[in-house]
Amino acid sequence: MATSKLNILVIRLSAMGDVAMTVPVLRAFTTQYPDVAVTVLTRAFFAPFFRDLKQVTVVVADVKGTHKGIFGLYKLARTLNKQYRCYAIADVHDVLRSKVLKLFLKRKRSATIDKGRAEKKDLISGVLFQQLKMTPERYADVFKALGFPIDLSAPSFPKQILLKDTLKVFLGDVSKKSIGIAPFAAHKGKMYPVDVMEEVIAALSEYNIVLFGGGKTEISILNAIEQRYAHVKSVAGKVSLEEELDLISNLDLMLAMDSGNAHIAAMLGLKVLTIWGVTHPYAGFAPFNQPEDYMLVADRSKFPLIPTSIYGNTYPEGYETAAASIPPSVLISKVKAVLS
Repeated sequence: MATSKLNILVIRLSAMGDVAMTVPVLRAFTTQYPDVAVTVLTRAFFAPFFRDLKQVTVVVADVKGTHKGIFGLYKLARTLNKQYRCYAIADVHDVLRSKVLKLFLKRKRSATIDKGRAEKKDLISGVLFQQLKMTPERYADVFKALGFPIDLSAPSFPKQILLKDTLKVFLGDVSKKSIGIAPFAAHKGKMYPVDVMEEVIAALSEYNIVLFGGGKTEISILNAIEQRYAHVKSVAGKVSLEEELDLISNLDLMLAMDSGNAHIAAMLGLKVLTIWGVTHPYAGFAPFNQPEDYMLVADRSKFPLIPTSIYGNTYPEGYETAAASIPPSVLISKVKAVLS
């Protein structure tokens, strides 16, 4: 239980990338308001994200089990009301679950994220094409509404983790720089073709390459790539999330899609190159604290309707290959330029 004079309940249940983007915001908050505690309500799988934030307590929402449905949320609210004395609620999720939960919590000050739904709709419909507010800034706005403005301009990040021997093997030759590559995303329209990504991997033999992914199919593909190259190791299905965080903290660069792995690397302070297919950084979901030129976008002269959706789940026929309009030579050159 949090013991500070003030305690703010932060609600963010999913998804991986969105939860990861709360971390640098909470790091800034806890640095700038050291006398205020934070209780983060999220799913158990994401708890390791907050492991080094000393003022932060994680409460697990079991939304598929104990806390499923309206009665489950009522039970969760009773636990929060009884065990955690929250001064205010920062709802940085704003979904039906968080709305219902807030009804059951004892009346407190609360603020809810403005997701900018109208302007995002204009972005994907072609009414406008410009940079929208970044998601971490939208999170910070919630705290500002509660009376705690946050300065995100000079972020700090956790120290590099000292790896145990069982993890060191994934980094290979210690004289080489190490690159993480996460070639998958939730939707096909957000992905760079795996066979073309393998061309990139083959061309980067001067570096150690660590592959990230999950799920039976992804694990099989990544293991096959690992077998073909001496400088490549796959961690997919072989380590826990905490161990993945340890490994990522020791990388020099992460190359990822518009996906959770990009946001995890960014929250740890890595340089992150991202590949964008049918989505676009203008929607506000670019990894935290990364330069604009680290975001490699599909050719809009060939795919003028980009972004076709905010999450990459819908796109016209033929747009599923949009990311392939970024030549592998561009990726290879950019990786080498960033690491040089």
